[in-house]
Amino acid sequence: MDSGSSLPRVDRAQLRARLLVEFERTVEEVADAVDNAPAGRVIRDSEEAARDALDRFRSKVYEAALQCKVDAAEAAFPPSEERGHGKGAAS
Repeated sequence: MDSGSSLPRVDRAQLRARLLVEFERTVEEVADAVDNAPAGRVIRDSEEAARDALDRFRSKVYEAALQCKVDAAEAAFPPSEERGHGKGAAS
């Protein structure tokens, strides 16, 4: 089965660069959730906030990966005018 080999692969370095700021923000949110929880309730009072931050990051990673794939595909194929479409059409 074809695993998408006809499209360019996602550029891992570009994806990493796009997500670095988001990753750092997520780490800060998780650390803040843990730090701000009172003694004796660290897990109970930080788990949901940490999970929410990680869920947002998961979504951002997936969206960024898809966008990198689209960007790579668009860069691999010239615009239709350069492929000869639209030339010689009756006006």
